[in-house]
Amino acid sequence: MRRFSWIVGNLHLGHKSLIPPAGGGGGGRRCLNGIGLKRSLSGLTSENEESELKEFNDYLNNLKNHEKSGVPQGAGTDSDDGFDIGRMRRLMQSLGNPQSNYKSIHIVGTKGKGSIAAFLSNILRAQGYSVGCYTSPHIKTIRERITVGRLGDPVSASALNSLFQKIKVVLDQAVQIEMGHLSHFEVLTAVAFNLFAEENVDIAVIEAGLGGPRDATNIISSSDLAVSVITTIGKEHLAALGGSLESIAVAKSNIIKHGRPVVLGGPYPPHIELIFRNKASSMCSPVISASDAGNRSIIKKISNVSGSPCQVSDIMLDIETDLQLFIKLYDVKLSLLGLHQLQNAATATCAAFCLRDQGWRISDGSIRTGLERTQLMGRSQFLTSLESEALGLPGATILLDGAHTKESAKALVDMIQITYPEAKLVFVISMATDKDHQAFAKELLAVKQLEAIFLTEVSIAGDRYRTASLSLLRDRWIQASNELGIRFSEVGVEEYSELLKNRSVRSAEKVNDGILLSTSSSLMKSMRIGDEILRSKDSGEPGLIVVTGSLHVVSSVICSIKR
Repeated sequence: MRRFSWIVGNLHLGHKSLIPPAGGGGGGRRCLNGIGLKRSLSGLTSENEESELKEFNDYLNNLKNHEKSGVPQGAGTDSDDGFDIGRMRRLMQSLGNPQSNYKSIHIVGTKGKGSIAAFLSNILRAQGYSVGCYTSPHIKTIRERITVGRLGDPVSASALNSLFQKIKVVLDQAVQIEMGHLSHFEVLTAVAFNLFAEENVDIAVIEAGLGGPRDATNIISSSDLAVSVITTIGKEHLAALGGSLESIAVAKSNIIKHGRPVVLGGPYPPHIELIFRNKASSMCSPVISASDAGNRSIIKKISNVSGSPCQVSDIMLDIETDLQLFIKLYDVKLSLLGLHQLQNAATATCAAFCLRDQGWRISDGSIRTGLERTQLMGRSQFLTSLESEALGLPGATILLDGAHTKESAKALVDMIQITYPEAKLVFVISMATDKDHQAFAKELLAVKQLEAIFLTEVSIAGDRYRTASLSLLRDRWIQASNELGIRFSEVGVEEYSELLKNRSVRSAEKVNDGILLSTSSSLMKSMRIGDEILRSKDSGEPGLIVVTGSLHVVSSVICSIKR
């Protein structure tokens, strides 16, 4: 089997030049699915807009929300414990099956779904198409999950509320018929599909939820599907998807529909890729692999554009398929950083070629433009100096990234070592209970120049039910450090603050006895003490505060930015 190889060549990093300049400029001003507009994410929404959606949000909040409560064991499998796709089919039929009014790109996988959805949406918008894009979760407002049109902005509150009022009677009837079992995700998915039909989009880009045969998005039929995409396969939601990497792959392969092309992102272990290829063969579906040996994409260097780092890459695809997939794009400036994002860009490009083969007009120039315009909140997002100052941390360099799995933690470490190889680091971490905390910790502990780790707690989907406790996180990090032979110095946040103020010899010895590990229920206090630690080092090298562990902790930071 032909395999894929990465090349990282001539990395002239110049990390000091990557710190956003004073005054903020345009750096770090990220847009959701990203047309790259020069506006701040913290100004994304207004109280008036959100008040208009109060009834809609209250309606959803009265439904079962698995983001808040957690995914049940076996939920994504074709079993008695699995989600009931029949509910979704009945609901969509009562709405007139709006998902059949347009072609869809369906994306599933453990990681990379949101990035690939954003890349693809922007490629299509750059070509002039009206695109509907449905992703999850959101950072500030539920409107972020649904973007419509040629600009990539979140759906307006008025449009969403208007549609909700129009179909509310149907939703009420469906909730009653299903005896209250319709979920938050099922209803929101139905609303998004209906909105895309109302807005007469040319094409929709749909990110799956859990994935598997019972996923609410899996009502997309072969006749409605343009192309399916499988990103990566990892062990997240292991129990919900059958208990093994193989069962996860089998579940997610249900996205493959008869006669429709499937793009494989990867790279995967050979036996996992074989599961996908066998499924595709049984469905007579052409396979295009972004991990084919013909992919020679490289990161050439890290540069600075409008005050934020970007990776200058060559994307070179020459993949042996019936599609004649051949493209060379030189010096593509990607705002989404890391080798994994270069892979996501290559995967999105493969999907664009599948569309071109079906008659969609997609030029090489539109592919370049779409890739370069793509930015996402909470994915390798560097705050501007103005945003750091608004948090009460003037001059601090802050990176937000929603990594929460072993694989995404490794990708985060790789990205940091590419962009800031000599930076002293402080991690501020909050996670959900159903993650592999120890594996996540071991990946982050591999980073160089680590000064301190702050473990904290934030709400998940508005509730603390799934939030990992400080004691649980502490135990897992200590276990990880013991396995790696790394020494921690445990000091409470308040105690450490006093030590920094006193700056005595005895204090310095206590503080510098290994990597600092501290727990605090306050996210912002953790960030402030982390900033003090980096400033106290006075090493001449840049310091970087990295907030990670979930998109929910990223959301908490962004929502704390005062305007």
